[in-house]
Amino acid sequence: MKTILIIEDDAGLRENLRDVLRLEGFAVHEAADGLAGITVATELRPDLIVCDIAMPGADGHQVLTALKANPATAGIPFVFLTARSDHVDIRRGMNLGADDYLGKPVELDDFLGAVRARIQRAAEHRDASQRLILPETPDALRVLGMTPREAEILFWITQGKSNPEIAIILTMQLVTVKKHVQNILQKLGVENRTAALRAVADRLGGSV
Repeated sequence: MKTILIIEDDAGLRENLRDVLRLEGFAVHEAADGLAGITVATELRPDLIVCDIAMPGADGHQVLTALKANPATAGIPFVFLTARSDHVDIRRGMNLGADDYLGKPVELDDFLGAVRARIQRAAEHRDASQRLILPETPDALRVLGMTPREAEILFWITQGKSNPEIAIILTMQLVTVKKHVQNILQKLGVENRTAALRAVADRLGGSV
C-alpha cells in the first residue's frame, strides 16, 4: 500500500482529498501546516507528498527546500496543490525540485491521475537511478557534444522531468523543447528517454 502525505491548512479540502485517496486504496497521513508537514514527512517518508504553498509556519516552497536538503526525504515525489498559477511561481517550484503542480479547485479525477502517474514515474526513475550514476550538473553533459541548451535539457531529462515541465523550468516554448529533445536523442543515437539515460551513464562511465 502506497503512503501519501497531504500538507494543507484548509481542513475541508484536506479531509476531502484524504477520503478520496483512502477509497482508492492509499494510506494517507495529514499535516495542517508546513512545519508539521516537514516533521511528518521526515518521520514517515511517504511515497508521495501533496502540499499547499500558502500556509502558516512554513510555506510550500520552504517545506520543499527543507525536504530536498535531507537525503532521507530528497527523493520523495512532491506535488504542489495551489491556487497560484503564475509561471514564475511554477518555475520556482520546479527549480526547487517539485514534480508537478495542480491548480485549485482540482478535479478529483485529475488529482488521482496525477498521484498515480507521479508514483509510477518515481518508481521507474528510482529503478534507473539505482542502476546508473547520472550527472549532477548540466555542464557534465557538454562532453557528449551537447550545446549548452541541449545539456540543460538533457540534465532535466535525467532528473525525470517531462517536456512541459522542462519548458516551464527553462522558460521555453514546448515546441522548442521538443525540437531540442529530438536533436539530443539523435546525437546520442537512441530513440527514447530511457535509452538516453543508459547512453549518458555509459558514456560518462556511470553504469553500476
